[in-house]
Amino acid sequence: MLYSIQVCNFAAALPISRILQNYQCPTIEHLDKQSGIERGGQKVKAILSLAFEKEIGGLKNVVELIKRRGAKSLAIIEENAKSFSVERSMNGALLRIALPKTEHSLEKQFLLNLAVSFITEGESTIAADPRSIDLLTLSRKVAKSNVNVFVNGPTGSGKEILAQYIHKNSPRGSNAFVAINCAAIPENMLEALLFGHKKGAFTGASTASDGIFKAADGGTLLLDEVSEMSMPLQAKLLRVLQEKSVVPLGASTAIPIDVRTLATSNRNIPQEIKFGRFREDLYFRLNVFPLATYALNDRAADIIPITAELLVRHQTDLEDFPIISGPALKILHDYTWPGNVRELENVIQRATVLRNDRFIGVEDIMIDRPMVEEDTVPAMVAQV
Repeated sequence: MLYSIQVCNFAAALPISRILQNYQCPTIEHLDKQSGIERGGQKVKAILSLAFEKEIGGLKNVVELIKRRGAKSLAIIEENAKSFSVERSMNGALLRIALPKTEHSLEKQFLLNLAVSFITEGESTIAADPRSIDLLTLSRKVAKSNVNVFVNGPTGSGKEILAQYIHKNSPRGSNAFVAINCAAIPENMLEALLFGHKKGAFTGASTASDGIFKAADGGTLLLDEVSEMSMPLQAKLLRVLQEKSVVPLGASTAIPIDVRTLATSNRNIPQEIKFGRFREDLYFRLNVFPLATYALNDRAADIIPITAELLVRHQTDLEDFPIISGPALKILHDYTWPGNVRELENVIQRATVLRNDRFIGVEDIMIDRPMVEEDTVPAMVAQV
């Protein structure tokens, strides 16, 4: 998606453009009322201010202008509004967002990120911290190749999201992206799920299955938490990656596959290799290009943008959509988040439940703190 931003009479135009660029979204800025763009087959969404809409004579003239620019959807931002509001119309093609004026720096940042989250509709990957921006920039380069990628990082730090980003920006982006969590599936089932099986290959195999590798043929396969895989299964996986073919359980003939493999782990793989829990040859096969995600505490500038994205994801009622106060945002920004994005997501969901109106305040921010006492069961208390 290309975002076409009309800068005239739009104070938030450049900040919104910078946010989109940080998210690796292509943008073009228009300084006059007539300039057009070459579509080049790319989808285009126009972004402009309510003041500009009024200046050129209303929505009809706006629609004519953005059509010349190849846009089929439109976001109109009202600045310095009395209150925050969001409205979709024209079968979702028109988005209107009212942004209230605020002097609180975190509130300003939050409102702009909130607007961008509505505009991108979950299609962007959040990055505001320099570390995250650099990681997305590098990942976009890696995506253009066909090499295997190993993503290491703490639990809940966005490894699967990064893998999806790599797939989406790769030549395989229009083909299948298949993810399998190696830690969540029993070992006796994982082999059959990965490689497929013939009917009757084992007890309970009443029908044949092509397997995950075959399902991802032509696309990308994500082996999430691959370090949880047993050593015997690692050996079989290594052979599949080397031969670029799979032999389903109960079969004798190999099936060629064309799959790009991405893998993730939250463990120290060199240490796992040292202790004999992970095959070194498999690691080198998967780790052609290594990437690492960071704990949320190490990229504090991402906290507010991610908060905005999570609120949009979990609060679907636009007529009752809440905003978060500056003091509440400061609590979120200053907390260390040992549980990373997953913990932040829990807190945002709680806040939407606890609020009494369209306003999330300090009293609605409930952060769990584990308290461990000797000879007692760990308890959880809320920080309010």
